[in-house]
Amino acid sequence: MGNLMEPDKTIKNQWVHVVIQNPGTPGEELMGYGTEQIPEPFIPAFTTREEAQACFLMMPKDIMNKKYEVHAILKEDLIEQARTNGFRVFLMDDKSSIKEELC
Repeated sequence: MGNLMEPDKTIKNQWVHVVIQNPGTPGEELMGYGTEQIPEPFIPAFTTREEAQACFLMMPKDIMNKKYEVHAILKEDLIEQARTNGFRVFLMDDKSSIKEELC
């Protein structure tokens, strides 16, 4: 039978949650923003939908003109999109503290 397969340590098929602005419209995009610590806009990502929803309450947003939804996305797709558009991605918790930089 051979050796047992080693667990896959890559990021393939891991899901994260992000906030989408104007979902389902031509203007749909990942929500990004800057903070005092990180002034250039970045994309916040979350391990769970609940963390994303809790942190969303603290995020700067334009609720008068934009619609927002939390969506799950493959981590590798998010990183690829962010790199293509020149954004960094940070995994954050429900209190908007950075846990790790994804790209």
